[in-house]
Amino acid sequence: MFRAKKSIYGPAMIIRHNMYLRSKTKVITILVTFWSIVCLQPASSMPIVDAIRIGDYKNKTRFVMEMNKRVRFNVFTLGRPYRIVIELPKIKWKIKSSNLKKSRRIIGYRFGLYRHENSRFVIDLGRPIRVSKAFHLSPSGNRKHRIIIDLSDTSPADFFKNIKRGIPKTFNKTISQKNFKVKNKTLKKETPLIVLDPGHGGIDSGARGLRGTLEKKVVLALAYELKKQLVYNNKYRVLLTRTRDVFVRLRERIAIAHRAGADLFISLHADSIGKKHVRGGSVYTLSERASDKEAEALARRENKSDIIAGVDLNEQSNTVAKILIDLRQRLTKNNSVMFAKLLGKQLNKKILMLRRNHRFAGFAVLKAPEIPSVLIEMGYLSNTHDEKLIRSPRHRRKIAKAIKIAIDKYFTIRKSMRRP
Repeated sequence: MFRAKKSIYGPAMIIRHNMYLRSKTKVITILVTFWSIVCLQPASSMPIVDAIRIGDYKNKTRFVMEMNKRVRFNVFTLGRPYRIVIELPKIKWKIKSSNLKKSRRIIGYRFGLYRHENSRFVIDLGRPIRVSKAFHLSPSGNRKHRIIIDLSDTSPADFFKNIKRGIPKTFNKTISQKNFKVKNKTLKKETPLIVLDPGHGGIDSGARGLRGTLEKKVVLALAYELKKQLVYNNKYRVLLTRTRDVFVRLRERIAIAHRAGADLFISLHADSIGKKHVRGGSVYTLSERASDKEAEALARRENKSDIIAGVDLNEQSNTVAKILIDLRQRLTKNNSVMFAKLLGKQLNKKILMLRRNHRFAGFAVLKAPEIPSVLIEMGYLSNTHDEKLIRSPRHRRKIAKAIKIAIDKYFTIRKSMRRP
């Protein structure tokens, strides 16, 4: 006959064990309830744009931007080329520019973070346009909050008469110098200051690779890697013209280096052209005459950065204008060329470079007087092999190492030249 085993636990112990299980169950229930409440909370309070619609009519084009909440916005026009700019707070974009409809009046779009906490939506126009209406519509039916902008045809003369209407004063200010102070004040002033300039940013994405790689992202990653290598032994001070995905004007990049008293200015880029077989890095210095047609075309593309972001090129102080046109510093040019040759030699040891890897053209971002300046193209995003390498952190470390060696050699030569 089968007999059940006698329990080794007494009645008191069984009661205590049951109480423990009940208390544990309560704790688990409380935690699950709390987690459910947390999960139900909205992940972000940032406005989200999830639809753009265009209605094209005989006498007007209606532009509709749909989002999850009401925001303050500002609309203004810019000329040469014709553009409409919508200034917004920081926005999360759930749209793709490639999917947006074009019309008789609208020929292109760009959007992204402009600077600080502002976003911009830039509309490229095929003709002079007047903003006849701009207003907000509250949610209705299955429609969310909407910004409505009606565009009507106008003459070039009337377009330029009204070009500055609607621009708030706060948006005319450039990035203040206080945001770009060198943090490490303990380093001596004799320590060379290198300004690294990751090209593009924010609303200006730069080149786009075949796999969707954005130039603005990979050059910022390279800038951080290069900075890490340069500051490792406190041999250099390093300042970045931008530290995140934000737009900075070309002339402001120059002004940052000028105000900080930079000893060297390095602008970082990745190119894209129609010839998909072309690959390899290159180094550019400033010249009033381009070395070849490709260099001239590249300079034109890079110099369009302010136009892409919807910047009024007529707003320019005398001080900055002087910086942009002052090309009289022959010593600066010579030092730029010397550094470019050192760069080309070192980069050629680490990565594939173009056969003629030192070129020159009229890059606006290289026009800082008294600061030796170069522009580095680390390859072509239009080439599948180059794009794969540029996306690789290991490859970017190789590029950064080559640049650091060239910088070391440059300042060694400069130091020897100053000796009596």
